Amino acid sequence: MKLGMVLLCAAYVLSQFFRAFLAVLTNALERDVGATPDDLAFASGMWFLVFALMQIPIGEGLDRIGPRRTAAILLALGGGGGAAIFAMATEPVHISIAMALIGVGCAPVLMASYYIFARMFPPAMFATLGAAMIGVGSIGNLASAAPLAWAIEAFGWRESLWALSAVSILVAVGVWAVVQDPPRAEGAEGGSVLAVLKIPALWLILPLLAVNYAPAAGLRGLWVGPYLSDVYGATAQVIGTATLIMGLAMVVAVFIYGPLDRLLRTRKWVIVGGNTAGILACSILAFTPEPGYWPSVAVCAAIAMFGLSYPVIMAHGRSFLPAHLTGRGVTLMNLFSIGGVGLFQVITGRLYSSVAATTDSAVAPYQVLFGFFAAILALGMLPYLFSRDRLD
Repeated sequence: MKLGMVLLCAAYVLSQFFRAFLAVLTNALERDVGATPDDLAFASGMWFLVFALMQIPIGEGLDRIGPRRTAAILLALGGGGGAAIFAMATEPVHISIAMALIGVGCAPVLMASYYIFARMFPPAMFATLGAAMIGVGSIGNLASAAPLAWAIEAFGWRESLWALSAVSILVAVGVWAVVQDPPRAEGAEGGSVLAVLKIPALWLILPLLAVNYAPAAGLRGLWVGPYLSDVYGATAQVIGTATLIMGLAMVVAVFIYGPLDRLLRTRKWVIVGGNTAGILACSILAFTPEPGYWPSVAVCAAIAMFGLSYPVIMAHGRSFLPAHLTGRGVTLMNLFSIGGVGLFQVITGRLYSSVAATTDSAVAPYQVLFGFFAAILALGMLPYLFSRDRLD
């Protein structure tokens, strides 16, 4: 089981890498493929939307056939195949197709791990284990920053994508070979996503899940690159450094968030505090979108850091799930989280284009984007304030 979890961690490193690497590729894809920021926002949104839509069949797969086969097959076909298509892209649409396939490949990885945590470890450990998984996986977030910028300069972006395709397939083979499925829960053949949706407590948590990760993922995975390039003239190497700082902030955040619910004896107020800080950070750049390069990077890092309360929110929601609906429940929650990111990536792409078309200001479109991120976080927080705190 230990080796299996190491391989699932390696697969999640790839998942974190793929969701964030477009920011560093911005200049190269514009030059070689003709991809605009709107094109890349759509492609990034496709990754998240397809990832989200896959959660329903993945939930069935986890409960019925187990995490080993579910994760290995999809990672090999989607991750390996999608990266290969990306490496051969000649038009923006090819990038979108590739990102959609990569989304299929990455979709089961974290949920396979969460399923094992929920089925084989004490409930009180779920948030800590989930945060540790995300923290280790954030190595991929870091690798998609300055190290990727270096690889692009040294080898080329197409060659780097071919290497990622090969690594994805090798990791998938390892998952197939060594991951052990937990014992099946009694009644795993019964129930459905509809049964999960009948749990009233989840309906106050799902709206926050749908928006919580969107600002952090949207900025780190895409918008920080165009923002720093358009406003400050940043190069790929400079953007790589900024995204590395954001990635480090996210790693620190998950390890801080993980044990806080047990230390403070509350999940709800840990989540409320973190998301309130995220709203304030987004608002700072909405009202002062050009404070200087390093202050901008610092606030973007704060947005990324405070946006990592995801494992605590997942633990809060999981505490209301019966054992036989664990797979379907955690994947449904993940659908809302990742689906929200994908939806808002597409919306922010359209929002950027519409504002940019009406002004000559390089700053104005990003000012609107930061304001939008603050607004959706606030809206998601409203129903969550009425949720019931639970540590079981």
